[in-house]
Amino acid sequence: MTGGRTSPTPGKTRFDDIYNEPDPRAYFRRLAPLEYEIPHQAQAIFRRTRADRAAASGGPVTVLDLCCSYGINAALLNHHLTLADLYAHYTSAEAAALTPAELIERDKEFYASRRHADAGPVIGLDSAARAVDYALAVGLLDEAYGENLEEQPPSPQLRRAVAGTGLITVTGGIGYITHRTFASLLESARIPIWVSAFVLRTVPYQSVISSLADHGLVTETDPSRTYPQRLFSDPAEQRSAIEQVLLTGYDPTGLETGGRYYTRLYESRPRPA
Repeated sequence: MTGGRTSPTPGKTRFDDIYNEPDPRAYFRRLAPLEYEIPHQAQAIFRRTRADRAAASGGPVTVLDLCCSYGINAALLNHHLTLADLYAHYTSAEAAALTPAELIERDKEFYASRRHADAGPVIGLDSAARAVDYALAVGLLDEAYGENLEEQPPSPQLRRAVAGTGLITVTGGIGYITHRTFASLLESARIPIWVSAFVLRTVPYQSVISSLADHGLVTETDPSRTYPQRLFSDPAEQRSAIEQVLLTGYDPTGLETGGRYYTRLYESRPRPA
């Protein structure tokens, strides 16, 4: 999850001070120079996957976004907005002049006026309680849970929410969360559930794939397709990332050697009958 989390990759820069604030302004100010972009990369894919999941079930789909932080994926999934719009919104002089309470009131209108007519329900899960509280307060999330399933089982309320979930998404959390979180969630599933996960190439994913398989899900990925996450914060972080990529069996040439973290997309679906 995000609140108070430690890095899943040795040498990776930690941003603990921005993950659990009353609002996302510090988050966007800190990550803007690093060109953090994975929510942008995921936006169209998550929209398409949700539509495919809805077509498979013949009805609306509830999305559970893991490590949801301030509700950024929900904002991009359900609103006429881009990640660039969010950077501009939260790093503006106008936003800087507001108190957290004033920003929340402004953001309620900001998101309500840009919401898709066919927006679907999104549940957020993150151990950063203040971040998910913000996302809930401004209307990005329909339900929000500040829980850490790496350390404790899901609450009865979260179990109930997961029971109706059709799609799990995650862009920035694998490594912070492991197969333990997925196992806890899937034990509560009561309808067919899909998983769409962007995973840093520095982080092994096999234990999650195995856990998903134990719950009847088959995982596929295209090893030739990668998605940029952000710039490295310094040369030491890049050197460490290259070492980790090599340890996971990938070639960093032209990717991490070029100065950025990269991810792979893993799509998990129920095993065909």
